[in-house]
Amino acid sequence: MDAASSGSLIVPPFDAPEVIAGQGTVAREIVAQLGGLPDALLVPVGGGGLLAGCVSWLDMAERIIGVEPAGAASMTAALEAGRPVALDDLDGFVDGAAVRQVGDMTFSIVASSGVPVLAVDEGALCSEQLAMYQSEGIIAEPAGALASAALGEVQVRPGSTVVCVVSGGNNDVSRYGEILERSLVHEGLKHYFLVDFPQEPGALRRFLDEVLGADDDITRFEYVKRNNRDTGPALVGIELSRRADLAPLLARIEDSPLQVQHLEPGSPLYSFVH
Repeated sequence: MDAASSGSLIVPPFDAPEVIAGQGTVAREIVAQLGGLPDALLVPVGGGGLLAGCVSWLDMAERIIGVEPAGAASMTAALEAGRPVALDDLDGFVDGAAVRQVGDMTFSIVASSGVPVLAVDEGALCSEQLAMYQSEGIIAEPAGALASAALGEVQVRPGSTVVCVVSGGNNDVSRYGEILERSLVHEGLKHYFLVDFPQEPGALRRFLDEVLGADDDITRFEYVKRNNRDTGPALVGIELSRRADLAPLLARIEDSPLQVQHLEPGSPLYSFVH
């Protein structure tokens, strides 16, 4: 309405020919800088404008791969349905690519090209963000880490020229804690348990001595609610040094007289942890 009354120009975020063409100039710049076509090009996907633009600019659809977040895989849903569809559930963590429904025009271009689209778990994105910062000094927002996070799922010949589009460095430092948490959970290094402690002296000491491993670290501990005079559950967050340490920890829990529930990611109880 404001555009109609003021004469302002509405610029769609992705579903317009001018926008698609403009975003596609990224592919033109890549070819200009390389001096030729790459062997593979990985492109982040939100509404599909950048992917559609790259496909339109480059005559190499067989070498292009789209990558979108698993919690907002709207292009994958559209390709499976044969048309753009709205996602029922949307994880907005990858805010630069969290689009509930891709555009009609972007879908048409991507679908007709036959370009494959991969979905990457948000935890893997967080691990990639941290690796990019710690190893390369690159500050990328979650959407910016999409393409390179998918490298482990792409088969390329040794010596190939592979380009990952890293788009977006708009990362708020206040999100670092959540990024680290998601990464640790994805890597199998962070776990949460509900432990029903007996209300008696030494109960916590025995848990530390008999259940916790030498290199395990308690990163969160809080009593949830005292059930009765005899027991009270506590939420315990444990960070492991190695993924392989989980099996011995679970075995010690099984041998313990304590009532312990392992909170699995994706379960209803786990959602209350975050």
